[in-house]
Amino acid sequence: MANLAPTQSAPGLHISKPSPSEPATASAVCHCGATASATGDAQVGALVAGWNANHGPAHEE
Repeated sequence: MANLAPTQSAPGLHISKPSPSEPATASAVCHCGATASATGDAQVGALVAGWNANHGPAHEE
């Protein structure tokens, strides 16, 4: 499988949760240059909320 982690040349948000008993992980790279990563379900939820509010879709408006 290809590496799905976002990069500066392919920005985006990647979330992984291999099993219900393991914590979620996420990484994000925005075309504005911002980067973030998180481990744990609550932290990943916060990263996604921040991404939606301030990066990714927020830059498309």
